[in-house]
Amino acid sequence: MTRNTANLPPLDPDSQAHSERVAQSLREAVRSAGGWLPFDAYMAHALYAPGLGYYTAGAQKLASSDQASDGQERSPGLPAGDFVTAPELTPLFAHTLARQVRQVLDESGTSAVLEFGAGSGALAEGVLAELDRLGVAAQYRIVEVSADLRQRQQARLAGYGERVQWLDALPDAFEGCVLANEVLDAMPVSLFRWSEQADIHERGVTLDEQGGFTWADRPAGAELAQAITPRMPPLPGYVSEINLQAEAWVRGMGSWLTRGAALLLDYGFPRHEYYHPQRAGGTLMCHLRHHAHADPFVAPGLQDITAHVDFTAMADAALAGGLDVLGYTSQGRFLMNAGLLDLLANLDAADARAYAQVAAPVQKLLSEAEMGELFKVLAVGRDMPGPLMGFARGDRRGGL
Repeated sequence: MTRNTANLPPLDPDSQAHSERVAQSLREAVRSAGGWLPFDAYMAHALYAPGLGYYTAGAQKLASSDQASDGQERSPGLPAGDFVTAPELTPLFAHTLARQVRQVLDESGTSAVLEFGAGSGALAEGVLAELDRLGVAAQYRIVEVSADLRQRQQARLAGYGERVQWLDALPDAFEGCVLANEVLDAMPVSLFRWSEQADIHERGVTLDEQGGFTWADRPAGAELAQAITPRMPPLPGYVSEINLQAEAWVRGMGSWLTRGAALLLDYGFPRHEYYHPQRAGGTLMCHLRHHAHADPFVAPGLQDITAHVDFTAMADAALAGGLDVLGYTSQGRFLMNAGLLDLLANLDAADARAYAQVAAPVQKLLSEAEMGELFKVLAVGRDMPGPLMGFARGDRRGGL
């Protein structure tokens, strides 16, 4: 299969050499699997293979809007990395989230925060700073699979000393507030396709005559087919994803989150929108140097591979794990409920230039045309006595 890379940025020789090492490792994985590798295994290898994967090999992945260049070739005006997350847009995102975190800590009677996939450390830094301002001396724990990102986090958060610690595994028991911002979308997904005979086929990866990666479908196994059939009607030719690993992770949270709440922030939809007949090509997306495209076979090891989140599935998984679903709404509505506009109002509007620099990313966070509607917030937890402030208006649990 010929890759269409005309609109993607050029790669430096070191990056190309690393990507070829990853590609060779993936070819060996395909051959070891008998010539056909399920896509979730391909995605896991491309993202997480030790020393090779996108999240484990040390390449810079995240960017801030004011970050200096890392020497990589990119379009003028673009920051370093491959994509910008909400915490990097403005610290007001983390400061607003901290207000919801404080309520969870108050009502759970703890001071413990546990973040998964802390990225550059921007979210942790902002949450801790605002909690300190609010008089909450939180104890912050981070679970991070990337050694490179862990080092960046440790450097950024060094001033907090022993209040911030990194865990190598899930806790046996935890009371407090769990944060997972853009974590679920990076968990490997299975791809499926409805055949013309209304059978479910699993989409996997094979090699063409030149050793390049190409798609190949096989009849789905019983477990995968049984998971898909209750979620949508047969639509011949329809291709989409199912994230059983993310569902297992949320369900498993019920075994260790003994009191408190988890805030899951990500881009996605409720199931009736996720598997809408018009979304016939699925949601799989890749990010390479601020270019978004849909080909996971381009530059393996150098690009992020993601899929949108089925929030109905995540809510069902939480319930199956014995947790309560505490709220579900858009990111824009959540941030407004939690006080983002109040924080913005505290800025000096007389300094027009500084105010505009802050207002622009806030608009991006709230706008329905940008992150405000595409991103959602799902809260799940146990033994929380009252409603959460972030869902006071516009709670959409009834639409899951």
